[in-house]
Amino acid sequence: MIYVKLIVQIILISLFIYYVSGKLMGSQINFMKRILSVFISIVFTFFVYWYAYLRNIDFLSEDFVYSFMDVSTIIWIGSMLLISMLLYLFFELFGPMDNGERKSSTMRQRPFLLRLRSQWRGQKRMRQVIQIAAKNGISRALKYTKHRDNDYEMAIAFRDTLEQAGGIFIKFGQVLSTRKDLFSPVFIRELEKLQQNVEPLHESEVKKILGKSLPCSMEDIFSYFDMIPLASASIGQVHKAVLKENDQQVVVKLLRPDVKSMIRDDLNILLEFVRWLTDKSSWAERLGLCELALGFADNLKEEVNFEIEKRNAVQVKNALKNSKYEVKIPYVYTDLSNKNIIIFEHAYGQSVANGDTLFQTLNIDREEFAQTVLYSFFDQMLYSGIFHADPHPGNIFIDKTDGLPILLDFGAVGRLAEPQQEGMKIFLMGIQHNDANMLYDAVTLLVEDHDHIDRVKMEQALSQILLRISYVERIPTDELIQAFFKLVREFGLSFYPSVGIAMRSIITLEGTLKLIQPKFDIFAEAKEYSSDYLTSLLKKPFKEPKVTKERIEEEFALLLPALRKIPRRVDKLVQKVESGKIILHHDIFSDKNNAQFVTHLFSRFILLLVGITFGIISVSLLAIAQFIETAYAVYLNTAAFVGLFLCAVLLVRLSIQAIRLMKRH
Repeated sequence: MIYVKLIVQIILISLFIYYVSGKLMGSQINFMKRILSVFISIVFTFFVYWYAYLRNIDFLSEDFVYSFMDVSTIIWIGSMLLISMLLYLFFELFGPMDNGERKSSTMRQRPFLLRLRSQWRGQKRMRQVIQIAAKNGISRALKYTKHRDNDYEMAIAFRDTLEQAGGIFIKFGQVLSTRKDLFSPVFIRELEKLQQNVEPLHESEVKKILGKSLPCSMEDIFSYFDMIPLASASIGQVHKAVLKENDQQVVVKLLRPDVKSMIRDDLNILLEFVRWLTDKSSWAERLGLCELALGFADNLKEEVNFEIEKRNAVQVKNALKNSKYEVKIPYVYTDLSNKNIIIFEHAYGQSVANGDTLFQTLNIDREEFAQTVLYSFFDQMLYSGIFHADPHPGNIFIDKTDGLPILLDFGAVGRLAEPQQEGMKIFLMGIQHNDANMLYDAVTLLVEDHDHIDRVKMEQALSQILLRISYVERIPTDELIQAFFKLVREFGLSFYPSVGIAMRSIITLEGTLKLIQPKFDIFAEAKEYSSDYLTSLLKKPFKEPKVTKERIEEEFALLLPALRKIPRRVDKLVQKVESGKIILHHDIFSDKNNAQFVTHLFSRFILLLVGITFGIISVSLLAIAQFIETAYAVYLNTAAFVGLFLCAVLLVRLSIQAIRLMKRH
């Protein structure tokens, strides 16, 4: 019984130290470092506590257990807490970048015990993935890829690691295989080999999903439902069915029931693995592998919510209503679709990847078909701003009845804001006119934080790119776009994420169009489209005079209030100039980043001052207590030790934050 009480007390004290030390250091800390710090501090302080205080007490007596409940125990626990924080500071100083501090907020909001269990499983899975990486020689290969991006050994090790880790890791590799703008051809070839063999859902599982997702029973909605899937993937699978209401053939896409748990468990592990890889290798850091993984995580979370795909399909369909380039988008039965199931009109067609027979049977002009697909995508990007972001051959079909293109799968959709749409238009016109000035104007609309750009140097670099594509019949589109990606990186800039998606979609689309028509020149067609766009701008006022007149009136009505204020403002400006009251003023706090930086710096400085003040006052109290012989000295000593403890806690916490900040930068 005495042993049980002793063990329970030690466990409770350990949990208390674990919880409080985490709160004092900041909750976003590494789980294993925290456990190790607490364990070492308990073992060390318990030995000191036993040697100094408990060794003379009978171990088997009740006095030994109850001795845990006096003043010395408080001193012991305080020492244990402080030592655990100092140990964590030591581990933080010599350890790699802390993965735990960047976990998702949803993870931290879960109950403590569930979070503890999840962290334990996560660490176990992380160790498994790192062991797979080590077995495949990725650590060894990293040594040889610090200055070479096309190392064959690294490409194989990376692909094998993702493949053997399975699940989300394979899907991440498949997404990376489309990033020809970042990875060398060696990596792309290896990543394209990644295949995910997914077992189709059992018939009982399909019925269970339908029962939960449909507004009424399966028999009331479908007169026929084929339990053998048309296709099965890691996120969902597709079935053919017939609606009972109108006898229309439809395609039913189901979300796999294990997907959300897989994302919850494995997505954080993938992010931690990528951060580990980035810490080990300048190659991964230079590629921005962490940012790629975070973008993949955000897209995946959208992809597993069919409500988003349903909305995407409806938006693109509505956006293309007035386009003169006709493509078909299957109708979505929105009233029967939700976040776990989506029902599309059945598309009677065949993928362009194996549509040679259909092209011949329907006598379809391949050049015209490819042009329609390309111009439709330009319309999506440059006019509506909402575009299909994954135009690979499996998502573009040929309609068996009239030979028109059909667009499928709207899980990945890009959105360009109006300034970026304008930037893409100017970009195409700059290439059309071989004009570096126009390209510079386009780049400033397409990148973030461009205020520091040296215009002369960038225009010179853009001129070099234009010279590379001049006086030749054809240049690979991916080579051109990769040249712009490289230029933007060299100038310390980055495209808006939506712009990056648009450019990568064009690269993917080129591969699809080459399957349709091997001689199709997307670069020349882009110039043709740009020329048509300029012509339409000039002709529009004459073709639609009424619409043009109304637009001019609207713009003038918006401009009129500002125009009326101009004479008064000019008069005030002249008066201030004459009186010498014009003063130039620049506020550093007008910039959000500056204000945030100063606020953080000032708050840490205040904490530092508070900690030092506690320390000085505590030392002073200890010194005063030495000259007092009354009982009042006990209170002074107690206050002094509490002050020193608070001083130590504040200084340790500030030190941990400083170390993290240095590592991050």
